[in-house]
Amino acid sequence: MIISDRARLLFVHVQQTGGAVVAGRLRELLPDARRLPGVDRHAPLGQLLRAEPGLTGHWTFGVVRNPWARTWSWWRHVERVRTGTASAEGGERRQQFLAEVGETCEDFEAFVMRGLGEYQRLQTPQVRYLTTRGRRADLIGRQESLEADLRAVVARLELPWTPLTDGPDLAGDPEAYREAYSEPMRRRVEAVFARDVAAFGYEF
Repeated sequence: MIISDRARLLFVHVQQTGGAVVAGRLRELLPDARRLPGVDRHAPLGQLLRAEPGLTGHWTFGVVRNPWARTWSWWRHVERVRTGTASAEGGERRQQFLAEVGETCEDFEAFVMRGLGEYQRLQTPQVRYLTTRGRRADLIGRQESLEADLRAVVARLELPWTPLTDGPDLAGDPEAYREAYSEPMRRRVEAVFARDVAAFGYEF
């Protein structure tokens, strides 16, 4: 998450959606940018509001991603941890979690067909991060249009814009994930993330 009290802004960081790029840009632009001590940087909106009720009045946004592409991105991160090529960003607990997943799931098929059921963190719908019983993020951007959506946020803050540079979630072919799926794997992701598919209209 990123909080700016001066701008009355709250960014909810959904995992594997390009949020590190967003958070980095916000830290560049907002001198008072902060996080909540002791709260996971990927905490959902409801948890953030319970931890600091004063955030209720902050303008809130987050980013979502095609569930099939996001699941593939999760797996690629697991592989980077397993091969020792992942950055340390996210902390030791995150790295330990991804290492455990890599030990449990020998390949992407196992990750999809078995891992998504075994690890709650992997199967949490994105919509759950950005909605509570009485509140929904004011803007829900998409990783597929990240530059345009973040530019709109920066314009709302009346701050200068410079183009994004490529990050891990921005580089490469955005359709490459399709080749990694068999039909049963495609259906599995659709079932696990049915709420996201319904809420955001994503298709394989």
